[in-house]
Amino acid sequence: MLLALICGFALSQAFRTVAAILAPPLQQDLGLTPQQLGLFAGVFHFAFGGLQLVMGLSLDIWGPRRTVLTAFPLTIAGAAMAATSNGFTQLLLAQFVIGVGCAPAFLACTVFISRRFEAQRFAVVNGAALGIGSVGLLLTGTPLAWVVEQWSWRAGFVMLGILACAAWLAIAFLVREPPAAAGPRPAVWATLRGYGELFALPHTWGIVALGLFTYASFLSLRGLWLGPLLVERHGLSLVQAGNVALVVSVMGVFGPPLFGRIDPGPRTRRQWIVACTLTVAVLYGVMAFSRQLWLDVAIAVLASLMSGYGTLQYADVRSAYPARMMGRAMAVFTMAMFLGVGVMQWSTGLVAAGMRGTGIETYEAVLAAIALQLVFAAWAFRRLPAPKHAE
Repeated sequence: MLLALICGFALSQAFRTVAAILAPPLQQDLGLTPQQLGLFAGVFHFAFGGLQLVMGLSLDIWGPRRTVLTAFPLTIAGAAMAATSNGFTQLLLAQFVIGVGCAPAFLACTVFISRRFEAQRFAVVNGAALGIGSVGLLLTGTPLAWVVEQWSWRAGFVMLGILACAAWLAIAFLVREPPAAAGPRPAVWATLRGYGELFALPHTWGIVALGLFTYASFLSLRGLWLGPLLVERHGLSLVQAGNVALVVSVMGVFGPPLFGRIDPGPRTRRQWIVACTLTVAVLYGVMAFSRQLWLDVAIAVLASLMSGYGTLQYADVRSAYPARMMGRAMAVFTMAMFLGVGVMQWSTGLVAAGMRGTGIETYEAVLAAIALQLVFAAWAFRRLPAPKHAE
């Protein structure tokens, strides 16, 4: 059942990273500017992140299976809309619809794991789920680049839409709710009040502050700027850039299980999280001023591996709240992560557009901006209150 749910998450991973490969053909075909590319990549995450509270409510009341089966057909519809788009506005609408359809994909996996596995196994199992789900990133490397070069960017959306259909069918036939889900459901209003209780806890704000920037930094690179950087800074072809994206994505498969297994536990986990965040900030700072292809590729690969420390953040959330709040707590954290991705992709698009005519290289400014945001995130997480277990 978990593997079936991960299929939906994997397709969500694929859809959220299409911009890295589709950016060059979209610029050529539709004449998109860097600012429009940033908005194209970000609108998925605005839709995805903005609905996390609603999805957390649905997961607590109706369970993962019903929630995903209800929302995911919008992913398929959005892919069809994107494949037939004739302009930027239609493309944005399609991205928004896809983001809505994918909104419960990973949260459903996380809530399923928190309910079906004991707390001490959460980091390991959730890390494995993140790793397996990252296979979706492989689709938007060489395979998507090959499809685009052979046919068009529209064919790429068709391919992903067909795979989304297969994922929906797997969930429909294989996933079943536990017996407890057939019992009395919590009232909607009582569940909504639980969000107020969640935000009243001081340590929620540190978790949210960090969540806004960490995953966003990796998705802004892998999901938007990696392809254009390799094509424009180093002169690679689209398939060559896709090959690099594939290698980066493969490393992303190993990161979450690795960090899940080396999870140090609640006493020192938050120090690890801060250290990892600052390490990634340094990597992006070096990449900003690099002009060597081998170094840019090496840093992208290492950043992909390091992104697996998000498993530690999920484990921190898992141990910071009682079981009755878990669906909503995971929803709030996931909302912060993906709204952060949307904001970072959109804002770095503004940075890229603002560099025209200044003499400063676009990717130098973009990557430096990401590095500075990570430093701020680590500082805020360290300074804001910690949950009692970590004090």
